[in-house]
Amino acid sequence: MSATDPGWTDPSCPVARTLDLVGDRWSLLVIRDAMDGARSFTEFQRRTGIARNILTDRLRRLTAHGLLARRAAPSGRRQEYVLTDAGRDLFPVIVTLRQWGERHAFEPGEAHSTLVDQHGDPVPELTPVGADGSILDTGTTRVRKAG
Repeated sequence: MSATDPGWTDPSCPVARTLDLVGDRWSLLVIRDAMDGARSFTEFQRRTGIARNILTDRLRRLTAHGLLARRAAPSGRRQEYVLTDAGRDLFPVIVTLRQWGERHAFEPGEAHSTLVDQHGDPVPELTPVGADGSILDTGTTRVRKAG
């Protein structure tokens, strides 16, 4: 989609444009699994349980929009999917969704997976901060409209 494409939900809103590109359940799960090392069609399907036709569509869309790239697998017999810089830039989005889910989508004490760093320590809570280091939230930010 281009800047003038009538297919954008809200052409001047970065949140709406992002959701137009990756806002469905399956796209973000494919990105999540690519971040966790999935590379092949079979791996994505096994990890997500997604139907083949939907997975084919999502891989095509994510590749067309520059979030994934196709390359020859090391064996040279198949293609694999790898994150591009744009796809890797979704890492904080996935972490924030995960942390929201840990707080709000599980009962207290209910078991769930945990994201850990290279030392095995849980990833700290992501919190947006201003240029002065103060914590930002809905009460301390506003949207400056385009135009």
